[in-house]
Amino acid sequence: MAARSPHWVNSTVLMEALLRYEQHTLPRSMRLWVEATLELDPSQPAQPLMPGQAHPPAH
Repeated sequence: MAARSPHWVNSTVLMEALLRYEQHTLPRSMRLWVEATLELDPSQPAQPLMPGQAHPPAH
C-alpha cells in the first residue's frame, strides 16, 4: 500500500506543528513531515518559521 499524504492542512494544526517544531517537541514523524512539506534542510542552522518570533535557542 502506498503511503498516504494529506491533500490539505488545517491552518490551526499547521501553526501548532510549526510552533512545536521550533520548540523541538514534535514526534519524529511529524518533524520529518514539516521538513518535507516546507523543504527545510535539518542540517542547516534553524531559522524562525513563525512571523514575529525570535530565533529558537540552539540545543
